[in-house]
Amino acid sequence: MKYIPQPLPPAGSTVVVGLSGGVDSTLTALLLKQKGCKVIGVTMSLWDGHLKNFEEVAFQEACYGPKEIENIKECELFCKQENIEYHVIDVSKEYNEQVLDYFTNEYRSGKTPNPCIRCNRFVKFGALLEGLKKINIEYDYFCTGHYAMIVRPENGLWGSESNPCMIACALDDKKDQTYFLCRLPSEILEKVRFPLANVHKSEVFELARKYNLQAATRKESQDFIDMKYFDVLFADKESIPGDFVDINGKVLGKHKGIEHYTIGQRRGLGVSGPIPYYVKKIDAKNNQIVLAEKSLLNSTSLIADDFVWPGNIEPNETFEAFVKIRLRSKTELGTIEKYLPSPDDDTEYKGQPWKITFNEGLYAVTPGQSVVLYKDNVIIGGGIILR
Repeated sequence: MKYIPQPLPPAGSTVVVGLSGGVDSTLTALLLKQKGCKVIGVTMSLWDGHLKNFEEVAFQEACYGPKEIENIKECELFCKQENIEYHVIDVSKEYNEQVLDYFTNEYRSGKTPNPCIRCNRFVKFGALLEGLKKINIEYDYFCTGHYAMIVRPENGLWGSESNPCMIACALDDKKDQTYFLCRLPSEILEKVRFPLANVHKSEVFELARKYNLQAATRKESQDFIDMKYFDVLFADKESIPGDFVDINGKVLGKHKGIEHYTIGQRRGLGVSGPIPYYVKKIDAKNNQIVLAEKSLLNSTSLIADDFVWPGNIEPNETFEAFVKIRLRSKTELGTIEKYLPSPDDDTEYKGQPWKITFNEGLYAVTPGQSVVLYKDNVIIGGGIILR
């Protein structure tokens, strides 16, 4: 299918730019201003200080943490220098509920969610935009420094007459961030644009240095706090230790609580044996973690549900697509077909579940992670892995 890239904001349009203090969003705002757009900068405030007794280093380079005060000051200074209107929107309540609470609850149920995907859907492109409405900020476009592109199908999607806005991969495949954006509905994308879609990261730094942007000297932040500091997030409840077992149920040792582990993990298990052990399965019901040799962690298929489809148009037949099961994984060709649960299946599905079968086995398919489907480098759907 052919797709039509959607035009970037024209001169004279009013554009809100989500500013983080980083080089990508800062350069985005400057380029739009130079183009002749009326730019309004906005930063979302996530940190409310409710996490106590944490290690400062845990949040030093993360997007969430007390360092946001410094980031906001840098954004204020940039906007003042460029004569750009600037606002800070407090979305800490929504972040706590939609991201942190969801994250900890999913981990405690044996799943591994992606907090950035959740944040984009409900906070950055959700609560933040709602916050703009509350302070009566009207705009033609909302832009961020993400590496992605907005497109429309030339013809109707899945045989329909609809051609909704969809997310396509960026030119710089090493920085492509489409996986993080997979749950954004088409109605939100109508006003969204990504000005860095056709720019390489190296060019971004080159331009930022050319314009003497302070952001060009900043160390880039990671998207969420490092897993080794997760204890901070789970400090509200005491962890419940349980057994490490092999695939036959033999006890191999004790784990410190299922929320501290994820599928495919090897380090930090504290279990020795004749072979290196990896986490194969997290059994929340029995508070057990199943360990196995690495070769046993390959899967030829998965079941996923809670899908987001462009324009809410769900496919009506089996199809092939390239599949990504985590940010750092390569896309693999798979066959996607509707899954029909058996009569004794007591799983609570969120909509129509789909079965995805791979031509080759994939390593460490992880419940709770997002599975994203691509065709012609365009996202055609995204769901949550169940098993």
